[in-house]
Amino acid sequence: MGGRAFEILAELAQAEGDLVTKNDLTERVWRGVFVEESALRVHIAAIRKAFGPDRDMLATEVGRGYRLLGGWQIRQTDAPLQSAASELLRSTNIPNASFDLIGRAAAIAHVWELLSAYRVVSLVGPGGIGKTSLALQAARTPPAGFAADRLLVELASLPDPKLVCSAVASMLGIKLEGEEISPESIARAIGARPLLLILDNCEHVVDTVAQMANTIVSRCPETSIVVTSREALRIDGEQVYRVPPLGVPPEPRLRPDGASAYTAVELFMTRAKALGSSFSPDEENLGAVAAICRRLDGIPLAIEFAAARAVMLSPAKIAALLDDRFKFLTTGRRTALPRQQTLRATLDWSYDLLPETEARILRQLGIFAGEFLLDGVIAVVGDGMGDVTDQLANLVAKSLVLAEIRGDHPSYRLLDTTRAYALEKLRARGEFPDAARRQARYYCGLFANAEADSEVKPQSEWLAFYGRHIDNVRSSLDWAFAPGGDARIGVALTAAAVPLWVQLSLLAECRERTELALSNLDESAANAPRLRMQLSAARGWSLMYCVGRAREAGPAWAVTLQLAEQLGDRDYLLRSLWGLCIDQFNNGEFRQVPGFVDRFTDVVAGSSNSVDRMMAERLLATKLHYLGDQWLAHRHIDRALSHLADLTAKPQVTRFRFDLRASAYCFQARILWLLGFADQALSVVERNVEEGRASGHALTFCSVLGQGACFVAFLAGDLAAAERYCTMLIEHTERHPIRLWNVWARAFRGVVMARGGDLATGLSLLRKALALAGEARFLPRFLLPLGELAGCLGEAGEVSQGLATVDEALARCEARDELWYAAELWRIKGELLLHPGEYRSVAGAEQAFEKAFEVARGQGALFWELRTAISLARLWTSQSRPADARQVLDSVYGKFTEGFEIADLKRARAMMAKLSSS
Repeated sequence: MGGRAFEILAELAQAEGDLVTKNDLTERVWRGVFVEESALRVHIAAIRKAFGPDRDMLATEVGRGYRLLGGWQIRQTDAPLQSAASELLRSTNIPNASFDLIGRAAAIAHVWELLSAYRVVSLVGPGGIGKTSLALQAARTPPAGFAADRLLVELASLPDPKLVCSAVASMLGIKLEGEEISPESIARAIGARPLLLILDNCEHVVDTVAQMANTIVSRCPETSIVVTSREALRIDGEQVYRVPPLGVPPEPRLRPDGASAYTAVELFMTRAKALGSSFSPDEENLGAVAAICRRLDGIPLAIEFAAARAVMLSPAKIAALLDDRFKFLTTGRRTALPRQQTLRATLDWSYDLLPETEARILRQLGIFAGEFLLDGVIAVVGDGMGDVTDQLANLVAKSLVLAEIRGDHPSYRLLDTTRAYALEKLRARGEFPDAARRQARYYCGLFANAEADSEVKPQSEWLAFYGRHIDNVRSSLDWAFAPGGDARIGVALTAAAVPLWVQLSLLAECRERTELALSNLDESAANAPRLRMQLSAARGWSLMYCVGRAREAGPAWAVTLQLAEQLGDRDYLLRSLWGLCIDQFNNGEFRQVPGFVDRFTDVVAGSSNSVDRMMAERLLATKLHYLGDQWLAHRHIDRALSHLADLTAKPQVTRFRFDLRASAYCFQARILWLLGFADQALSVVERNVEEGRASGHALTFCSVLGQGACFVAFLAGDLAAAERYCTMLIEHTERHPIRLWNVWARAFRGVVMARGGDLATGLSLLRKALALAGEARFLPRFLLPLGELAGCLGEAGEVSQGLATVDEALARCEARDELWYAAELWRIKGELLLHPGEYRSVAGAEQAFEKAFEVARGQGALFWELRTAISLARLWTSQSRPADARQVLDSVYGKFTEGFEIADLKRARAMMAKLSSS
């Protein structure tokens, strides 16, 4: 063990079994230097590791300290061996740094922390990760009080392991005068000399280095060794430190100053500037640099190669050329080792050291575009490769494959650069077609149970297992539908992978993949009708949220319905009826909805599946809400919510394309609000936003924010909350490309800005967003922005355009029986008719308000009734009719039982107080 770890052990031994507190240990061993508790834990772990089977001798008292148990003897050691090394030998041969080491300050401190606890520290990692640079910089900057020689032995150029001992002896200045140079003779020569020995680039002579290091540390008490290698020595007392890549910015775009904070970006910028590059660190260039660093996995050597190209090329051009990185990244330092002067040479060095069995498996692994499982490796490698598990473990040990142990399913992956190299080798050997076919078949099998699993597993658990495979599914599909691929496998895999796109809300990708599969479907295959049914359902779902193509969803669902009836598939019959209902809602065909709803209800009648019955109630509630019968809608949404307990283990996201619990609460909040139960609605919204965010389903969260939170917060007059929810929705739909909701959110932001006082900016933004929406502006969710547009146009002096807008919306509602917002539209029309100018008509305004009252009362929509009462009272007050104004307000206000702090109720209360005092 290391010197400091031994000091801790000595303190514990001298305490003779008594407790030694953490504070006492740190004060005695570090002598006044402040250290984190984690440093003490590192050394305690080193002592236990050295004790081996007797590790329980060192006992921990949680929160207090440590004690040594059992029996032991303290005895004096013999006089230390004298070193045979030349007294003229300099204390260090570490070369001076020619450049600053970026992003490794914490790693350097950790290396010294490990060296104070362990005698052998191996810096392990893939080529180019910076193992040598880290070791040398650590050696250049020893902690205060460090008084040992620091010597570097470079082993990269040794062609034969037999030369390792000679190289070490030569660097140490050891003269053995005819004695055979061996690990034992080197250890005798070092003796008790205080020494930090750095053995650099050991992977090609690792067995010999392991033997020598083990001999030295067992015989030389004052010697510590740092090893740099692509694999560990695997000797007793060794502590492995896997050198991490530099920090890279995450995928979502950051502000320029945000990207610059990552060490990989800092390295690129520093090296590019040093070489004479002068590109501006603006948002575009820093975004490209961040992409380069991600593509190169934060590996310093590869980033330096890329930065060297910035003298002649823009960052965006460099990023575009990384697909051919082995030809492109060839500008290393002239003083570097030959294998570090090009990216290809760095990988060649590791690959050429592999036995053929491991090299073949590495090539096969190049087929995986993302994480993969052991089962996947076995399937892709095929028969005749012996124990694949052992070979994979060797590749992990040699830093060519990364392993992540989590849960019951350890996963593996290649760094992007390693994968590109392996894939190139795979193609060159002519092995790619067979590997790609085996991979595609494997993922067909893996996803065969994905949909069934999605119905019984929590979404987070389902995504943790299946979500990691999406890049591999994509690459398999790309192969299957390319020349030389197998379209039959591609069609089957597309159908099997639909739950993945649904759970991740990847609408555009789902549409494109299913359309490609449908165009390649072999109609002569026995399972063709079922595949067409499954693919048509997925296409219909994805089209419903596509700007400009929503009208195509209905025919896709109709095909699904026809095939479900033909195949007698009750599940897909319900899915297609559900899809057709939602499609009719979205396209405003409310008169067609009752037929589909009734049929859905008939199919589930008498069903033992409570989820199906819940969905029938949910459809009825949605239909009635949009048709304007809020009290009956409330009854059915309560019935739907009574089945929520049955959804605990059945999220049903895949089956009905969104989280049923969250969507039901959205409509509950809307219905409660219109009925006048404001406090209940606000409570539902607040809880639903938190649950929707936690659910992780992107499309569901859009509805939670857009259909529920934004709607209720705005009508409550809480513009700050409305803006907050709107911002959340915009950011969410930029992370997850759900364009329809993004357009709606931008329209809603215009509404909030206009009502917040910035009429000009808000109106401009609202108009632009509605223009972008195209035909989608006729969706029910766009009614509120359209109504607000009409009102804002009047305030901006464009009364004629405002009246045209509100009349168009009213005509649309009348033609489609879409009556839920009709009362508010009549009220807005009345307000427009009160603006001064040629369109002013007090009588017309009063008639519009009366119509609004009639519609609101008929629907049980107390909130619309309140708004209309305020508008009418304002008009009557201006006509010197205070008693009438007071009466209309009082008659509506008295019906409320809660929500008295919302803006409209406060406004009504203030008006009544003023009218009473006048």
